[in-house]
Amino acid sequence: MENFTFYSPTYFVFGKGEEKRAGEMVKRFGGSKVLIHYGGGSAVRSGLIDRVKASLDGAGLAYAELGGVKANPRSGLVYEGIELVKKEKIDFILAVGGGSSIDSAKAIAMGALYDGDFWDFYDGKQPVTKALPVGTILTIAAAGSEGSGDSVITNENGNFKRGTSGEAIRPRFSILNPELTTSLPPYQTACGITDIMAHLTERYLTVTPDVVTTDRLLEGLLLAMIEEGPKVIKDPADYEARANIMWAGMIGHNNSCGVGRSQDWNRHNIEHELSALYDCAHGAGLAVTFPAYLTYVAGKAVAERAADAMQEIRVKRLVKWAERVWSCEAEGKTDEEVINEGLAKYRAYLAEIGMPSSIREFGAVPEDVDILAHMCCYGDGRDGSIAGFVTLDENEVKEIYRLMF
Repeated sequence: MENFTFYSPTYFVFGKGEEKRAGEMVKRFGGSKVLIHYGGGSAVRSGLIDRVKASLDGAGLAYAELGGVKANPRSGLVYEGIELVKKEKIDFILAVGGGSSIDSAKAIAMGALYDGDFWDFYDGKQPVTKALPVGTILTIAAAGSEGSGDSVITNENGNFKRGTSGEAIRPRFSILNPELTTSLPPYQTACGITDIMAHLTERYLTVTPDVVTTDRLLEGLLLAMIEEGPKVIKDPADYEARANIMWAGMIGHNNSCGVGRSQDWNRHNIEHELSALYDCAHGAGLAVTFPAYLTYVAGKAVAERAADAMQEIRVKRLVKWAERVWSCEAEGKTDEEVINEGLAKYRAYLAEIGMPSSIREFGAVPEDVDILAHMCCYGDGRDGSIAGFVTLDENEVKEIYRLMF
């Protein structure tokens, strides 16, 4: 296990009806004037925004509103939010929604205290050192942004989708009421499930030895998602399954399972180009990215294992993933057969919950491959490769995009 530091101070309020405590929580963490930041009309139509306002009124807090956050949150609304926060002298950002609203809120929180362009945080020019405090009321279990110091934004100038991280943007509090997720369409729920499993698997694919504690935590969470995911697709009102998924999503991305080990994140980098170009849901993009990526990486690792000790380590890690997560029996089979069986079970699971299996479903055509790979490897100042479980150059990334067809 590698050396690490871990600090996760978010205060969690979990359970039915707990959004009524929004005002109490904002005051607890020093807010006096709040920006309520949310997405589309569902938060308004459901009465959630009115309940949040009533809670803030009850706590004697002033507030302004900024709705309109879209999936794959855009830079334009972030700029609008920064201007509003400065004009209204707002000192606390309250995100109501899923990862998109929370990520946008974090971007506004950083930009409001920065004299330059907020995009400097996302293209690596500026480290995240300070931000206005952020709180969240979660309405979809997916991105894990309610417990993380991460944010991903799409820059409409060039269509770059990039992320940044810093403890200053980790939420001060997050209210998690699984009831708020029961009205989601099955497709959105499935996208969230896929994203949670992606966050767990990105951490599971490591070349760091002797990480048995976090291995077992990740395996347990993945098994829980395999068990609970289909339940909520069949019965959207299953509160207990929703609750387990919501908490798994938070644990999956606050990095408590990722400390002391190398992590992957290649697949997220590859997917970001899909949701930037086609505006597909992030989870749906991951559903086609993960099987293609794992197929390519496994084939390369098996082919090169005799000459490369690191590839042998990767083969053994992929076998462990197939055995422990997908219950594949290894006895009497080659490593390649075990990995392929795991991949087949993973694909079947994604199909069971209603996820896409091909990039064509987003409107992609083969001619897009060159554009996607170039953006992934060179866009916004990258050096021609992406690194994680393996390091991939532009040609290798092209092969992975081709496998998505």
